[in-house]
Amino acid sequence: MATAIDRLPATASLRELRHALMTGALSATALTEQTLEAAEASKRDVNAFAAIDWDRALRAAADSDRRYANGTARALEGLPIAIKDLIDTRGIDTSYGSAAYLDHRPDADADIVRSLVERGAIVIGKTTTHEFAWGVTTASARLGDTRNPRDLSRIPGGSSGGAAAAIAHGAVTVGVGTDTGGSVRIPAALCGVVGFKPTRDTLSTRGVFPLAPTCDHVGLLGRQVDDVLWLANALHIDVPESDAWLSARLGVVRTIAPVPLAAEVAAAFDNATRRLSHTFASMEIGDHGLFDDAFQAFATIVLVEGGIEHFRRNDWDRIATHYSPETVDRLERAQGMDLARYLAAQDARRRLTAGLQAVMASVDYLVLPTCPCTAPPLGADNVRIGDWTGTVREALMTYTAPFNLAGFPAISLPLPSSTTDLPTALQIVARPGDDGALLQISQQIEALLHDGIARQA
Repeated sequence: MATAIDRLPATASLRELRHALMTGALSATALTEQTLEAAEASKRDVNAFAAIDWDRALRAAADSDRRYANGTARALEGLPIAIKDLIDTRGIDTSYGSAAYLDHRPDADADIVRSLVERGAIVIGKTTTHEFAWGVTTASARLGDTRNPRDLSRIPGGSSGGAAAAIAHGAVTVGVGTDTGGSVRIPAALCGVVGFKPTRDTLSTRGVFPLAPTCDHVGLLGRQVDDVLWLANALHIDVPESDAWLSARLGVVRTIAPVPLAAEVAAAFDNATRRLSHTFASMEIGDHGLFDDAFQAFATIVLVEGGIEHFRRNDWDRIATHYSPETVDRLERAQGMDLARYLAAQDARRRLTAGLQAVMASVDYLVLPTCPCTAPPLGADNVRIGDWTGTVREALMTYTAPFNLAGFPAISLPLPSSTTDLPTALQIVARPGDDGALLQISQQIEALLHDGIARQA
């Protein structure tokens, strides 16, 4: 048995934590206490947590210690995890990021939470989200803004901003979020962690407050790909053990119109694709109108489906009184939508999906930037990149939302950069169903890109 220790470094991987628990070097109770303390610090420093449940977590840790002692430890036994506040957790405050649901405690776990708990994971609390996941900043006038641990004057991205901030701050190794138009990958990119959205419907969304049901995905975040891979494996996303990744063909999408790349993102991305071309067959994928109308189609679908979800839950008086002005404004606009615009958006979605399938008949993966810029300042409404100016929402979602429309799996990896202290990120997209293969090649690409470069905590 290994020598007992009281704590592991905040940068310890999920694999290292599991090894320490398996060998008895660290108890689940000690690990959970350490994580809870770190979560409280991240709540104070960057407002990463909406709720932290010491009692439930420590009771679960005591049970995990008993299971390790009697040889019945499960796949994720004793490993702490944070859950986005959009996802139901039995008996834990779940406000969906809204003052309208303060003190709401679900009476059942969401499917994803139940799956993790049944495998031994310990839920330590709920990470902050943009109200009802309807935004990319994780800002709230009523509940407080979540800040980017890499620069407290900047947003962490959203809507799973709390999860990415908690991991970047060192509070947890992994978290569960949701991704409707980039809400896992965007905050992962802006905070310098890994964010993975599997193929649509791979992970159940039952028990997750819907934003736009035809675009909603449950996603996973971690400090590095191996952390996400370990979690995904436990959820039966099987990762191949072959070396087939070596023959992968990459399709490089450098920009998606009309949003150009900021200079620091372009430099990091171009350097990454040059390095990858030494290992993989790569080809440039021209835009050719593939992504035309994708963002607008996405925005229309979310407005219509989001409106339906909220109007069937609450009357207008409750919405106007308890929702934030931003969400109220969106729901006012939703009332003016008509079926013809929704159908046109669905037509655009079908064209995009068919176009992506055609492109990916000749390549195995697409690689492109996750976001065209680094984290915008807190409170910014617009972003300027070169001659282009647009909303923060359009800037951050143009490169991610198409793959929610099409339901393709995608992952965001931090990029090494010598031109900025703020994170930049690479997005890798696979064909639907190739989730495990995407995680495998992402782990290899992560190693190639960070060869000789110490990973950032």
